[in-house]
Amino acid sequence: MKKVLFIDRDGTIISEVADETIDTLDKIKFLPSVISALVDIGKNTDYELVMVSNQDGLGRQDFPAERFWAPHNFMMNILESEGIKFKEVLIDTHYEEENSPMRKPNTGMLTGYMNADYDLGNSYVIGDRDSDVQLAKNLHAKAIFIGENNPDVELCSGSWDEIANFLINPKRRAELRRTSKETDISVKVNLDGKGDYNISTGIGFFDHILELFSKHSGIDCEILVKGDLQVDEHHSIEDTGLVLGEALLKALGNKRGIERYAFYLPMDEARAEVLLDLSGRPYFIYDVKHSREFIGEFPTEMLEHFFRSFSDGLRCNLHISAKGENEHHIVEGIFKALARSMKLACKKTSQDLPSTKGIL
Repeated sequence: MKKVLFIDRDGTIISEVADETIDTLDKIKFLPSVISALVDIGKNTDYELVMVSNQDGLGRQDFPAERFWAPHNFMMNILESEGIKFKEVLIDTHYEEENSPMRKPNTGMLTGYMNADYDLGNSYVIGDRDSDVQLAKNLHAKAIFIGENNPDVELCSGSWDEIANFLINPKRRAELRRTSKETDISVKVNLDGKGDYNISTGIGFFDHILELFSKHSGIDCEILVKGDLQVDEHHSIEDTGLVLGEALLKALGNKRGIERYAFYLPMDEARAEVLLDLSGRPYFIYDVKHSREFIGEFPTEMLEHFFRSFSDGLRCNLHISAKGENEHHIVEGIFKALARSMKLACKKTSQDLPSTKGIL
């Protein structure tokens, strides 16, 4: 789905003026860094740009339209000359109709974006007034406020450099909860964390290997599982793999700049090899023979189920093979190898999408 930046004009792209009327060229003063920031956003994100503005001067008998459009078009020509292209420019002229559906913060001008083609939940309204923040709420979108001290927005800033960095390098975090008759699982992940963890599954060895995954991947993980352990461990382990994989996929976002591929790792006498491709296509191979039925309370037959669910949720190619003498070492080696593979594959080294298809 498409994402949009709905950007106000006066006070956001160009400075406000005392009489609130941009009717001459000398009144056009761009906010610091706004042009370079919009260029970077256009090059390095998938957002469409839409200008949305209330203009009280238009429609007045004493304010001919050409007085507005001449400086406006001059401004737009400058932006376009720098490669900044707006999909649409929407100007409300209903200055006498305070409750007009076309007037911000109402959404009448934006009905074309309120359909299944657009991901408004991950789109932003960028503006300098409370009406811009309210417009975001009415669209069920997020808001960026040009200014300070607004608790209802994702970012308050007067710096377009900061806004560009926020949009180009979003925090790679996700939360997910899955509840069924068999399990209730809550997962939070931060791909750019420090490997901090809070894990409780009700299965001691499962907690241990998930903690290894978090620590060695550098991914902060909160994994809280309530399952029907009175039946057996199957549902808790399998469903945890699915939800963890889905949460990591959500946190990856558009996957721009990631390394995508990875592999690994020895563990004492055991050797574990994990081949990983964050390809968007789930495919799983598991070449490990287990000599013990349980490690602690953890049934080793469930490892293949866990990793298959993990691969399905993360929509990745995942090939796992391992050999060794000590079953504990084999399983620890696999989880450490997976962790290090995730750390490398998720690492951002550019703004490019690592695929000739143009999508992952």
